[in-house]
Amino acid sequence: MTDNIITRNPTTGETLATYPLQTPAEVDAALQQSAEAFSQWRATPLAQRAQVLRQLAEQLRQRQEQLAAMATREMGKPIAQARAEVLKCAHLCEWYAEHGPAMLADKPAMVENQQAWQAFRPLGVILAVMPWNFPYWQVLRGAVSMLLAGNTYVLKHAPAVMGCAGLMTELFDATDLPAGGFTVINTDNDGVSAVINDPRIAAVAVTGSVRAGSAIAAQAGAVLKKTVLELGGADPFIVLADADLDAAVASAVAGRYQNTGQVCMAAKRFIIEESIAEAFEARFSAAVQALKIGDPMQEETYIGPMARYDLRDELDRQVQQTLQEGARLVIGGHKLEGAGNYYAPTILADVTPAMTAFQQEIFGPVAAITVARDAEHALALANNSEFGLSATVWSGDETRAQQLADQLETGAVFINGNGASDPRVAIGGVKKSGYGRELSSFGVHEFCNIQTIWKNRR
Repeated sequence: MTDNIITRNPTTGETLATYPLQTPAEVDAALQQSAEAFSQWRATPLAQRAQVLRQLAEQLRQRQEQLAAMATREMGKPIAQARAEVLKCAHLCEWYAEHGPAMLADKPAMVENQQAWQAFRPLGVILAVMPWNFPYWQVLRGAVSMLLAGNTYVLKHAPAVMGCAGLMTELFDATDLPAGGFTVINTDNDGVSAVINDPRIAAVAVTGSVRAGSAIAAQAGAVLKKTVLELGGADPFIVLADADLDAAVASAVAGRYQNTGQVCMAAKRFIIEESIAEAFEARFSAAVQALKIGDPMQEETYIGPMARYDLRDELDRQVQQTLQEGARLVIGGHKLEGAGNYYAPTILADVTPAMTAFQQEIFGPVAAITVARDAEHALALANNSEFGLSATVWSGDETRAQQLADQLETGAVFINGNGASDPRVAIGGVKKSGYGRELSSFGVHEFCNIQTIWKNRR
């Protein structure tokens, strides 16, 4: 066990801050405060809970620049993308403040000669283990609905973004949420295990790797606590011969290289129909080579550094292994020299289902192109994965695209458009991409006790 967490700027390598790990007694005190806050918060009228979300949205908008700059310093997100993330979080809060209360209203039903209704009760204190790649959005897209339902929220954030976690605490402190309603703990893996086993914790949410999700779900399952997991992805991006090629290429670039390719629900395996494969590769390569790489604090930068040096090493291992397996290097394929944790935007072609870049999640600025004989072959290739987070289909025939979408084994499908997440619709995966849903009414109800009440009619 180490005594401290140290955050570093991936653009320069400089140390940003040191955060001492909390002692077991300090973690216990945080859990107790959250449990006490739950007793108060669950009794708070729903309209007042919604008002807290409006206050949070206002804080996000007022402190947009500070929040964005912290994300850029800690994990290298290009500043324009960091600002967009903060605004997206503000919109999330406002949307749930307006529409969430209706989702939590009692749902009446008539059952023979009796009255019945379903009520949505909070579960209690929710532990959330969250990643660094969207340090605000990943946290708030779950926390907002959980809090609106009357739960309280304990965050174990990724070590790389402890500054972002601290700023979020400040945001909530500026609202009318009771002290302890949103709490950050700073502990190691053994500490997380102890928290999962703590009787004050009602359920656990995880966004992260398959390895982390599996381990946490096993621990939570052993003590019969619900989990919601949003894990890795190797999302297929299918382009059929009748697609608008220019639009598909633009979508492919955004879908793969946003956030320097460090996105779970993002295009990773590009499955292109044979007759247009050469044209797609040429246009895709030219567009990727035109992306601006550099200091993420500069407005024009699109590709920044990767967040962690160990992840860049792992990415390079996957690329080199795929090349050794017979893939063809189109562009990139190497770490960039000099200061900063940069990896050259990379495209691998002639990738087959047996290769590393096809079967594993590639978390960085690397795209893998596989050629399909026809639409049916493209579908088979897309479903040939242990992951099932999202997929994209480009075709000039939307009926055929819809038919493919119906057969894709993923939690989301995007037809002739960019991948996205939005509070109005659910997000989540199948297979090794996890289970459960966030956002929309489904996300609200995931962490509710859906209580059915019967009353005799007289």
